[in-house]
Amino acid sequence: MLGPAFPIPQAVWALEPGLELTVVERLLKSKLRNGRFDGVTPKHSRRMAAIRGKRNKTTELALRMVLVRAGISGWVLDEKLPGRPDFYFPSKTLAIFVDGCFWHGCKKCGHIPNRNRPYWTTKLLRNRLRDAATNKRLRSAGVKVIRFWEHELKQHAELCLKRILLKNPI
Repeated sequence: MLGPAFPIPQAVWALEPGLELTVVERLLKSKLRNGRFDGVTPKHSRRMAAIRGKRNKTTELALRMVLVRAGISGWVLDEKLPGRPDFYFPSKTLAIFVDGCFWHGCKKCGHIPNRNRPYWTTKLLRNRLRDAATNKRLRSAGVKVIRFWEHELKQHAELCLKRILLKNPI
């Protein structure tokens, strides 16, 4: 599932849902000297810690335009759902995610930076594990899940629309 760039220890999959991230968090911290980034000033560290994700606005907007052009409406942005889907259709219990190729480890066009490679390998693995756990939680709650890669939406928006309509006619 995660491919050769993301080897997953078997012990990670054997744990309770949610606990596997704790194991990966410890592994992530172990890849950093003294468990921290070197050469980062306290001021820079505070500034970086204050940054909160603002969602992937350009890819969300691209999918929003595809939906609007197709005459599809009825989605909401539900912050309370696991994983905070980019689009959620409550009447169809359908959650749609548009995953960024870098941050979610796309095999086609994602990459692992050479600088601090062990950290990034583990970080991207953690993101993929969290995505899988989110899918499992949503599906066990009866929510249908569709995930698109950023490049799929940019290159083949019409195929993304077909996948949405096939999964659940809206």
